[in-house]
Amino acid sequence: MPRLNAPPISFLLIALAACAAGCAGAPSGGGSKFVDREPLPADTMTVPLPETGIYGGRFVIAATSAPRTFNALMANESSSTDITERLFVGLAMFDNATQTSTPMIARSWDVSPDGLTWTFHLRHGACFSDGHPLTADDVLFSFAAAYDTVLSPSVQSLITIDGRPLAISAPDSYTVIMRAPRRHAIMLGAVSSVPIMPKHVLEGALRAGRFESAYNPGTAPESVVTSGPWKLAQVLPGEKVVLKRNPYWFGVDAKGHRMPYLDELVYLSVPDQNTAALKFKAGEIDALDNVKPEDYQTYQDGQKAGNYTLYDLGPSLNTLFVWFNLNRVEKPAPGRRVGEPAVGAVKYAWFSDPRFRRAVSMAIDRDAIIHSVFFNDGMKNWAVITPAAREWYDPSLTGPDYDPDQARKLLAEMGLRDRNGDGVLEDAGGHPVSFTIKTNSDNTMRVQMMNFVKDDLAKVGIRCMPQPLEMKAVVSNIREDFQYDAMLLGLGSAVPPDPGMAANVYRSSGITHFWHVRQRRPATPEEARIDSLIEANVTGGSLAERKQTYAEMTRILDDQAFFIWMPVLKVKIPVRNGFGNLHPTVIPHRVLWNIDRVFAQHPRPAA
Repeated sequence: MPRLNAPPISFLLIALAACAAGCAGAPSGGGSKFVDREPLPADTMTVPLPETGIYGGRFVIAATSAPRTFNALMANESSSTDITERLFVGLAMFDNATQTSTPMIARSWDVSPDGLTWTFHLRHGACFSDGHPLTADDVLFSFAAAYDTVLSPSVQSLITIDGRPLAISAPDSYTVIMRAPRRHAIMLGAVSSVPIMPKHVLEGALRAGRFESAYNPGTAPESVVTSGPWKLAQVLPGEKVVLKRNPYWFGVDAKGHRMPYLDELVYLSVPDQNTAALKFKAGEIDALDNVKPEDYQTYQDGQKAGNYTLYDLGPSLNTLFVWFNLNRVEKPAPGRRVGEPAVGAVKYAWFSDPRFRRAVSMAIDRDAIIHSVFFNDGMKNWAVITPAAREWYDPSLTGPDYDPDQARKLLAEMGLRDRNGDGVLEDAGGHPVSFTIKTNSDNTMRVQMMNFVKDDLAKVGIRCMPQPLEMKAVVSNIREDFQYDAMLLGLGSAVPPDPGMAANVYRSSGITHFWHVRQRRPATPEEARIDSLIEANVTGGSLAERKQTYAEMTRILDDQAFFIWMPVLKVKIPVRNGFGNLHPTVIPHRVLWNIDRVFAQHPRPAA
């Protein structure tokens, strides 16, 4: 078709060259100086969006604890994973809005008729944040690290079936074949939980035994090479962590514009939730992922004046619970012999008795906690999977609830009595029944609950001493030195919210089997039974059969009171207006899960 006013050939060549370098990054209406100078890969990931965004601006969220690592494979606590999940991606991703798995590094996959062999087809042209090609070699490397028995990252239990790893091969640079020893009910979610790490950067660290410390908070940001939509831009300890867009990211909108749209994603360091709230009200923060329920009404009333929206997301997927330390000493130390109870013989005798744990659970008035701490925006929960996961919620699954009279009877059965009239029980050896309970001090709601637990236990003769600590110290106590009696913490939901994704909690060998981590063999018959049930749950069967094994696991946990469940919060979060494509969900991360697609409707310059 003839064209009018065709430009001269020399001008046309220059224009085509400029377009090849930068046309991908020019959404209509954009006011940013960002120009996309990298060619798009052959296999882009086109994301359907409600709105085509514009470039520029930043999104700021509060962080009450500093990240312990930027190594996605070794990250466990939310202060790290909130960041690493933006920096690294897996073969597929879980879309919180549709609650389905969608392609990511793998553009597609095939499954054999017997369900055992999965073939993943990787995106041609995908690159890490340094421009190095992302290929099947990186997938093989990442799984090799995930299976490392010394590192033993938490994801290892998800990709281990009947104690065996998946058989993984790569016939070419863009094909990965995985064969499971048995059907795996959550195969796609499990293998996609392995973050794809750069072999060309980290292979030497893995071989030298330095992988666990790689990408630590002191690593130069430019040295942290990522596979996700974001890369590390700046780390100012005690001040902020800043991410910027990965210039080689393969995600684009329907018009072929590369994402993320935002120039920066900022995690602003704050000492506690109260400070975060003040900064949100001052306009320094764009969203609060954790809001105290006593403040819900204030945020509800202040939406118009504060230019934000309060989203009611329903019951949280995050659990809250108390557990007792049943770990044994793993390393010799002064006064501590390998194999002896970490809490000492006296306390271990109490804590290891299911009657004691049930009594503690029955002493806690959860209705009073819901009314006071949760301001009636809470509900009871008795399982790893909360009522928010509608597919798995079973109201018939309940644990030992408030019954102080029965609690006293159980304690008396153990021979625990107030022998000197001071209001505190003693055991047969005259030891007062007393223990400390720890939680992270930056979470005021947990601190409040801990004080309720203290008061409730005092009514049945148990002295409980709250000890709030910095999260770093709490994690060290749980994972490294076992220097604690009891903990009040919680778990962020696995994504997707499926009991099989929480295998690391159920399995006695798991690092999040909190009360006794990384057992070489099950310490109790009940834990051995749970081990067999989780294997049955993740290796297939119908949904009805999987629900049966899940229910039995839950009943054992509740009967043994390994976890002493606390109520879960009904989540409401305020988010600043002025951002397009924002879609908060109750599935974590509630705000940032799709931040690569969010755009500022009126971009403000980067700080």
